[in-house]
Amino acid sequence: MSSDLRPDAQPDAQPDDQPDAQPDSKPNGRRGTGPEGGLADALVRTRRFFTRGKVSQDLRTLTQKGGREADDFYRDRWSHDKVVRSTHGVNCTGSCSWKVYVKDGIITWETQQTDYPSVGPDSPEYEPRGCPRGAAFSWYTYSPTRVRYPYVRGVLLQMYREAKAQHDGDPVKAWEHIVENPQRAKAYKSARGKGGLVRATWEEASEIVAAAHVHTIKKYGPDRVAGFSPIPAMSMVSHASGARFVNLIGGSMLSFYDWYADLPVASPQVFGDQTDVPESGDWWNAGYLIMWGSNLPVTRTPDAHWMTEARYRGQKVVAVAPDYADNVKFADEWLAAKPGTDAALAMAMGHVVLKEFFVDRQTPYFTEYVKSYTDLPYLVRLDESGDGTFTAGKFLTASDLTEREHDENAEFKTVLIDARVNEAVVPNGSLGHRYGDDGIGKWNLELGDVDPQLSLLDVADENVLVRMPRFDTPDGAAADLPRGVPARRVDGHLVTTVFDLLLAQYGIGREGLPGEWPSGYDDAGSPYTPAWQEAITGVPAATAARIGREFAANAEESRGRSMIVMGAGTNHWFHSDTIYR
Repeated sequence: MSSDLRPDAQPDAQPDDQPDAQPDSKPNGRRGTGPEGGLADALVRTRRFFTRGKVSQDLRTLTQKGGREADDFYRDRWSHDKVVRSTHGVNCTGSCSWKVYVKDGIITWETQQTDYPSVGPDSPEYEPRGCPRGAAFSWYTYSPTRVRYPYVRGVLLQMYREAKAQHDGDPVKAWEHIVENPQRAKAYKSARGKGGLVRATWEEASEIVAAAHVHTIKKYGPDRVAGFSPIPAMSMVSHASGARFVNLIGGSMLSFYDWYADLPVASPQVFGDQTDVPESGDWWNAGYLIMWGSNLPVTRTPDAHWMTEARYRGQKVVAVAPDYADNVKFADEWLAAKPGTDAALAMAMGHVVLKEFFVDRQTPYFTEYVKSYTDLPYLVRLDESGDGTFTAGKFLTASDLTEREHDENAEFKTVLIDARVNEAVVPNGSLGHRYGDDGIGKWNLELGDVDPQLSLLDVADENVLVRMPRFDTPDGAAADLPRGVPARRVDGHLVTTVFDLLLAQYGIGREGLPGEWPSGYDDAGSPYTPAWQEAITGVPAATAARIGREFAANAEESRGRSMIVMGAGTNHWFHSDTIYR
């Protein structure tokens, strides 16, 4: 018997009627371990033996019956006993309505409500309202990282326990033992901000707080206890109960509004109210929208669609942000002002608007607006500095006028010049009309027959130099700019209008007025010009001037359909009220 030992020799063929026969080698003489080898076939047959179901001849299809028990886990994930309406009390301005699905008293999932009333065919609907954070809020509610127990700084808790043991369990004496000793007080105060919080019982944490209150009131009086609560929109129960407690013990209750840095003072000073902001749906009506320090897709997620949809009807969107935030990608233009320099950019844009729409050319719509709704026509007293110059003083009020000094609340009623008769008058709407019988029917902005004189330039008795403060010196030293304003005497008081002072502050020169004035938009050495702001903000001077011009031009053509959406991004600096202004 002979055998062929050539590398390409083929083994004897197996008969077709022996399907279980396996070749033990490949054409190259090696054993079959590849996809078509005998070992692979054996594995396939083994898999088929242990598989419950019918396998097709080509081994491509597996057919099984039953065995759907694995779906029960998925189906139970979405099962529920009831659906309740709720929202998320986290101080979110969205206040979205949610359907919360509950099973056995546990939130299983949530979806957006879809029953908001329609606003009609001329505006996008309010729904759907919600965001990914709201859709995942049940995960936050039951998160293992959620703080559910009181924590105390470890060094303080240890000292308190030791002091309490030394003073026969008296909590007040234990607290006094800590805070009246400078070294012990410094030990726990210096640990702040460094972590080290340890879990305590509710009883012990409450005892420490109570002991601190009693000791403070006993030694210093109740007014040395200051209370600060969360905003009511976040937790009405916490706010109400905490405020009630502090007031009942005679403590000083601080405002939850202090959460917002300089916003509490800035908003009433500049806008006249406490952030009673326009309805978000009104973004749709704007033809020119500037997002200034407000990252709408992130912080106003349920409202942002009005901005994105308005772009389809021709709205221009500008984003002012130091970083490429989420809202920037929705903007037609991005002004990347350096952090904290927003006021400089706004002043430069205001410089352009005042010069081109109030001085170089009178814009009737703007003029009537500022006469009716702002304090620009009101008179301000000018106080002499002693060197022939003046500084802006207080508003001229009815108490400064001989014929009106005995009026009810006269010191709170501001005065302006009525252009019809060229005399000082007291219009409606000042604080003095808010209270008292004399103010009945006058707590409004109705001017009646009064035509406010916006500028005294054409009716002035003289032009005087007023020293306007400047805050851009390299070393931060005090400085001022002498700039001229038109003035006149009213009942012995030298006065000018807020509008005239505003033009002087912005550096808008007019013929015949003395002082130091910018030579043009490209004068980088004079405050509030576009070129001046470029070195501070990094925004090109031409861009700042153009955006300011476009914003005002759109407002003129559309009768006010230009809008700025301001956010807290401009509010994280000292003196942020100046940025708002």
